[in-house]
Amino acid sequence: MMLATSAAWLETSTANLRRTANMHDYLQAFHAADGVLALCTRALRAGVAPVMPAVEQEPVEWRRRNTFDGPFAFTPRTPWPGSARAPQCLIEAWQLASRPHVQAYLLTARGFGAAEATQAWLQREIVFEEGAMTEIHWRRIVARPS
Repeated sequence: MMLATSAAWLETSTANLRRTANMHDYLQAFHAADGVLALCTRALRAGVAPVMPAVEQEPVEWRRRNTFDGPFAFTPRTPWPGSARAPQCLIEAWQLASRPHVQAYLLTARGFGAAEATQAWLQREIVFEEGAMTEIHWRRIVARPS
């Protein structure tokens, strides 16, 4: 009976340890993506970030995995501490049909955890009107682009 109880406790402890390590790795990726999103916003405002050409519908280039290997992928920071790779950002210009006088952008950030397979994806929609940032919307992407 003692052996069975000890084995069950060992199994439970091992599962909890794995869950904690996975959560830590994901939070590492999340914070890397969140940090690079702020740096990307700053680079966009300063005019030093590469921006994809404007499209009329909601931008979809971020959904293609190979886009992050192309010339518009932006790495505004050296590797994030504890991450397998440096976080990346992609900025897509967006022409809003209902508001042609504004400039809109979709920023997509990809952060990595200690393992490259652990990734967090975040997005920020930014609207500039007369040179001033008037709207900011944020969202987390649940499923990785394919």
